[in-house]
Amino acid sequence: MSTGHFYKMYKSKYSQLPGTSHAKLMKAARHEYHKVQKRTPRRQAHVRSRYFNKDKIFLNQFWGHINQKHPGDQTRRLKLFACALDLIRNSTETPETIFSVNDLNTLLHRFSGESADGTAFSVQIKENKRNGRKDFMSVFPIKNSK
Repeated sequence: MSTGHFYKMYKSKYSQLPGTSHAKLMKAARHEYHKVQKRTPRRQAHVRSRYFNKDKIFLNQFWGHINQKHPGDQTRRLKLFACALDLIRNSTETPETIFSVNDLNTLLHRFSGESADGTAFSVQIKENKRNGRKDFMSVFPIKNSK
């Protein structure tokens, strides 16, 4: 399996969230999340993905994952939250799919994207093969291989 990103990158129409303060970025990312949450019934926040034929991608696991990171890493990832939601909704590019050795019922899809201000990033979506549930796990900046 390749370690480089040879997959097409989705060009997001959003720039990174502004700011460098952890508290302000957390507030801005939570604001984006609550906009999605208000539009979803039963408050189980999700977005529909074009790549997965309008399947729901649930967002809640992202917050548990981000809280495990140290504040500097959280800041880097939170800046890309709006771009990640745009990629999940609109990308039709084929992701890199990783089969979990530890859990045979789990697939990890890694999408590549670029923000409107030129920052390359990666979005990870975990899929449970048994029930088809897909969860947005993580977003992080990657080194651009141009």
